[in-house]
Amino acid sequence: MDIRLLCFGVCLLFVFSFLVLPLGCSAEKEVVFSGRTMGTTYHIKVVAGYFKHTAGLQKKIDARLTAINQSMSTYIHDSEISRFNRSTLIEKPFRVGDDFLRVLKVAQHLHTLTGGAWDGTIKPLVDLWGFGSRGQGDSLPGAAVIDSTLKTVGFHHIHISDHGPIKQLPSVTLDFGSIAKGYAVDQIARLLKRDNIDDFIVEIGGEVFASGVRQDGKKWRVGVNVPDKHASLQDLYSVVQLSSLAMATSGDYRNFIEKDGVVYSHIIDPRTGYPIQNGIASVTIIAPDCTMADGLATAIVVMGMEKGKALIEQLPGVEGMIIVRDLDGKLRDFPSSGFAALSE
Repeated sequence: MDIRLLCFGVCLLFVFSFLVLPLGCSAEKEVVFSGRTMGTTYHIKVVAGYFKHTAGLQKKIDARLTAINQSMSTYIHDSEISRFNRSTLIEKPFRVGDDFLRVLKVAQHLHTLTGGAWDGTIKPLVDLWGFGSRGQGDSLPGAAVIDSTLKTVGFHHIHISDHGPIKQLPSVTLDFGSIAKGYAVDQIARLLKRDNIDDFIVEIGGEVFASGVRQDGKKWRVGVNVPDKHASLQDLYSVVQLSSLAMATSGDYRNFIEKDGVVYSHIIDPRTGYPIQNGIASVTIIAPDCTMADGLATAIVVMGMEKGKALIEQLPGVEGMIIVRDLDGKLRDFPSSGFAALSE
């Protein structure tokens, strides 16, 4: 045998041994990342090619989440939103970064879309009822102090310029608590796609965006929790199949206070100043992006079943399910026309 041919064959065998996957291995691998952010946890699962390097992703993910939190957390003293809230500057732009400005524009859109049921200036009411960074007081606020606080609430007190928000009222403040996690989910999804990863699921504090398919080629399955304070996270009311869609759920069953036998939800109607008491236990929204899904879920809890369902039906690409708790505690659901096609 020609020695050159023998050497060529050995070289091919050597290269082939590195290119062929180990026996029984899939052509793709599943990698999981997790951590803490925004006072909650995040879980990310990606499906990537067997030789795709994902070792640096955790660092990129944590850096991006840290930047978003530094922009929008009211629990961080020197965050952009905390500095804006302390500022009494009026009629001039308060300069903020791109993340803040993007979320602010979504906030303005949500406020208009929902007729004020979602309002990013609700922070004084959240604090007043004991659901903010100050914690709960010994007693509930009275009507007079609620009416007084309402005067500092209203998105019309803020204008948006290309450089940032402009206060029209020195005491107006912002709280992105009901859309910031959704925005963070969207941003991590963008980060993964820029890294040429198409199949993944991102979850931050229960808000989700799923792209592509799982390792087995099927759509991602995401559960909707039973909206009951005694239910565990494993108690599922429904399961939804997602691909290139976001899902967010808002409800009254996880965060509430109870005084003299009355339960007060952490979700407050910015138009009245009082926690909602309209029978809605939870709202699940499926939408193309998680920022809108997150905000809409909260807004529709405030709007109520009839107006909320009507809004879902008129929004292109948006589906949802409203779960109502009857006086006897029985749960009833009201899904949008296209929700069944996504659920199991």
